[in-house]
Amino acid sequence: MSNVTIRQPVRAAELTELDSTPEDDGGLTEAEPADVFPQSVASGGPTPESVILWTRINPERYDPSESLCLEVATDPSFEDDPRVFEFDGPGVKPPDNYTVRVDLDHDAVDADSVYYYRFVYRGVRSNTGRCRTLPAEDGEPESVRFGVLNCQDYQNGYFGAMARLAETDVDFVLHLGDYIYEHVAEGDPGGVGGPYPDRRIELPDSGTRPMSLDDFRRIYETYKTDRHLQRLHERHTVIQTWDDHAIANDRYWDYDAGAPVFPDHPCGDVPEFTRYLTAVGIQAWWEFVPGRIEYDPSADRLHESFDLYRSLRFGDLVTLALTDERLFRSEPRSWPAELLDPWSEPDPSRTMLGEAQRGWLRETFRESETVWTAWANAVLFKRLYFLGKGFIFWEDAWSGFESERREIVDTLTAVRERGDTNVVTLTGDMHMTLAARLRNERQGDTPVGVEFMTPSVTSVNPRERATEIGQRVGLGREFGRFVSWLVRSVSTSRAADYLSATGFLPEFALSDGSHWGFSVITFSRESCRWDVYWVDKTDDSATSECRSAYRVSVPAGEYTIHERREAGPGPDGDAIGTERSNPD
Repeated sequence: MSNVTIRQPVRAAELTELDSTPEDDGGLTEAEPADVFPQSVASGGPTPESVILWTRINPERYDPSESLCLEVATDPSFEDDPRVFEFDGPGVKPPDNYTVRVDLDHDAVDADSVYYYRFVYRGVRSNTGRCRTLPAEDGEPESVRFGVLNCQDYQNGYFGAMARLAETDVDFVLHLGDYIYEHVAEGDPGGVGGPYPDRRIELPDSGTRPMSLDDFRRIYETYKTDRHLQRLHERHTVIQTWDDHAIANDRYWDYDAGAPVFPDHPCGDVPEFTRYLTAVGIQAWWEFVPGRIEYDPSADRLHESFDLYRSLRFGDLVTLALTDERLFRSEPRSWPAELLDPWSEPDPSRTMLGEAQRGWLRETFRESETVWTAWANAVLFKRLYFLGKGFIFWEDAWSGFESERREIVDTLTAVRERGDTNVVTLTGDMHMTLAARLRNERQGDTPVGVEFMTPSVTSVNPRERATEIGQRVGLGREFGRFVSWLVRSVSTSRAADYLSATGFLPEFALSDGSHWGFSVITFSRESCRWDVYWVDKTDDSATSECRSAYRVSVPAGEYTIHERREAGPGPDGDAIGTERSNPD
């Protein structure tokens, strides 16, 4: 399928270990780290025995005769006997887009440990990164804490949420998708032409959608020069999955044609092109994301080239399952006829995961022996109801794939009846904050888990969208302000209570469609706690205001959401208000 050969991460065990870093300056004595390492550093793919480290060399500073070194230490000052690894040969190759991936394995790391690292090229040291390994599988951690992010449209705001999460005490960061947005130069309010002209991205092919590998590379390179995003990667090991915008908006797979379809792309119905663009989009993801992913660009079929779905185990406390909900998904149900009756499924073969991944996910739930099982799930799993009647409002979400959703709900029901683990679904995509109890609708009130949706970092939220629509249809700025006020009013705790009580959004403990930010989820043996923080995307400072919006807790062995809410200080603050439970 592709003539490109992508190197697997270089294993530290295969590198030459030196007593110290060579002092050769390579002619760049005066250069700053950003001049040689323009995208800084990052880490990902953690296991108890290893973690993948990443950087990219500035092509203008590349010299094939110069070697690359990696320094690793247990202290940020690198004074306590750091280890130095030298690449045999240059260690950097142009076909890899000058990216470097090192699997810090062998005897270089211990389980459940923090390390500091930096790369050295031509005498210039990169910024220092901090990485972490997983607890041993038989370990017994008292808690595991994740920062959670999703939906970060570079053109639609600033990454202040990342700056604040970078300074938050978490063990790992979980990114649920839409790390990049493929569209440029048009689209959402607040994009180019709006209040963020300094966030403009120009593609090499001069279009508004990517047409080539170079276009995808330009998008990633631009995103990863953002200093707040860099700081996040420098401070935390990030575990990532993807959503549609990594390739094309609302993409799905046409199983008859054997090719993806991109409804929002000018060439999205040409199979030869969509196969090509998906392949190069995957390659760009691989180049810029340090994930422990099975990737074979020479595979005959796209579905065989990229295995994004995987699970991680954090001792006996948490199992984390990450799914790929885009590469295998069928064409969604059509609006409105097929969506009026959510219990029907005109095509039982309709799938979001594909047969192999669906079987893997169900088996992961069934075999989990940890206190908690967390599912990194890109789109809403909870079914929506309107005025007491089931209705598929968001066909792109799980309610548009009813047959497959039922299979997963049945698996969660069996897991719940056994009582071996507690299931928490972590979701993004809709640019909102939601918390809800999951249940088996065909068995009355049987609870099977809880779902928490984290707000977007910058991507347009419902309040922004409603305001934009009001202005577009010619109703004027004042109407736009009224719609903005209305959505903000609906997105309050009391409104969520009312909508739930009237059957409009049953079992939603909270909802908010007016803010951006991030969340932090803490798993302990007694409970999991989910904290939501609001950060204003219009502020580009590293100290932008960070307000504690919601705090939700779920006791182990229960499926009741206890909530305390009150906007207060950031992640280190404790100003949280009154408590209530989700409706029964």
